[in-house]
Amino acid sequence: MNYFELFDIPVAFTVNKAELTRTYVKLQKQYHPDFFGQESDEAQEKAMEMSSLINQAWKTFQTEDATVKYVLQLHGMLEEEEKFALPPAFLMEVMELNEMRMDGADAASIKQRVDDLQAEIKTPVSGILTSTDTASLSENALQQVKTWYYQKKYLDRLLAE
Repeated sequence: MNYFELFDIPVAFTVNKAELTRTYVKLQKQYHPDFFGQESDEAQEKAMEMSSLINQAWKTFQTEDATVKYVLQLHGMLEEEEKFALPPAFLMEVMELNEMRMDGADAASIKQRVDDLQAEIKTPVSGILTSTDTASLSENALQQVKTWYYQKKYLDRLLAE
């Protein structure tokens, strides 16, 4: 059972937080291990597993990055330790950012440039990211999201340095 099935919501890059919260509370009440203290060992273990799965799903749905990664994995678009080739134009932008840093540019101007670049790379996929069900998306659309995901991760790492 994937996280979307567990929460009974369509597979999408963006989830309805209010609906998600309601379902989370309902599932926690239904499967919280404390309610299974008088049950069989098997029932207690099942409750523990379900509670853990619910919490993992909840954590995944809390950030856009984690949700996008999970959806791409469900569609078979991401592989562990994948060496993804980023577009050359994007890599040139990153080189310019690194040059700015080496030339002693202040952190605020670097952050502003990264923020601008983040907005620029997100624009082409914004409509895809707001799609209410990824089942109807083409492989090309999913590939665009994958490219954006890796570009965003790269820029996030750059900001963290």
